[in-house]
Amino acid sequence: MGYAIQWVRSLVFVVQMYLMMFIMALFFTPPAIFSRYWVYAGVHTYCRWVRWTASWMVGLKTEIRGDVPTEEVLIASKHQSFLDIIMIVSVVPKPKFIMKASLKYAPILGWYGMRLGCVPVNRGKRAEAIRQMMKGVRDGTAPAGQLIIYPQGTRVAWDDYRPYKIGINVLYNETGQTVVPAATNVGLFWPRVGIYRKPGLAILEFLEPIPPGRENGAFMRDLENRVEARSIALMQEAGSDPVPGIQAAKTRG
Repeated sequence: MGYAIQWVRSLVFVVQMYLMMFIMALFFTPPAIFSRYWVYAGVHTYCRWVRWTASWMVGLKTEIRGDVPTEEVLIASKHQSFLDIIMIVSVVPKPKFIMKASLKYAPILGWYGMRLGCVPVNRGKRAEAIRQMMKGVRDGTAPAGQLIIYPQGTRVAWDDYRPYKIGINVLYNETGQTVVPAATNVGLFWPRVGIYRKPGLAILEFLEPIPPGRENGAFMRDLENRVEARSIALMQEAGSDPVPGIQAAKTRG
């Protein structure tokens, strides 16, 4: 009975979450056409709304730990579900992402993405897109900000493992920027797919920054070790141990 009630609460939460995305987009779009300030105001308001409604509608609290980056940096985060995106965007001042080039034509989301300074990338042309982004920041035609990257390239279940892709290393070298790793346990409560949201405390933690100039192999090992070790610790803090599943996934890989 308890599971059924929580599932219904989760369904109501998810429906209102997407409904409010549409309503807030309509509200913030007119002023956002003229000022990028309202673009950031819109995405911050929406993400904070999702965090607030999750806390009382499904009993899912959220907590940010560590020093929130405010400078022009790369954020290399563990990605377990939509919630880690919501949490990062709710607190960093000027969030932006690398996105598939086709998404820039998506209604509402594509327009907001371009106004945020997201980088549309065609397959095989990432380095060229990043160089254009950096040029735009330097000449004032593109906004500076915090570029959010998911080094594993996709959402990964809390008890699964995917190797870290070389893309983050390319960005690290091309931009010459500091990388701020981020760990999380959100997948325990908000899954990759599905309706059910589990009550608890979801944590996203910004870790010690990695300065530019590190050797490629050392950078990749350091980033993966930091993010994976801290994410495991956060999941264990919440009462779940992902280590057996991760070890099995690595063996299969």
